[in-house]
Amino acid sequence: MVISGATTLVAIAAVIGVIGYRVFKAEGSAPAEVTALLPKGARVISAAVAEDRIAVTLDVGAAIEIRTFDAKTLKPTGRLRFATEP
Repeated sequence: MVISGATTLVAIAAVIGVIGYRVFKAEGSAPAEVTALLPKGARVISAAVAEDRIAVTLDVGAAIEIRTFDAKTLKPTGRLRFATEP
């Protein structure tokens, strides 16, 4: 009974430790206002949020482009371009 009680106490302490670590280790929030520059004539088709990324689909002339941004810092993380084969 002492062993099971000690095991339960260690498990509860571990859970509380992880919760405390995540609360105090949390990064700062993103800036309140950010302006993303798009190519001239570009049109935003859609925007979506998934986990820690923001995906924005653009219509740039005759091509479709997806740009991704980090949700916490709002910095660009990637760009995917689609074009038709000649």
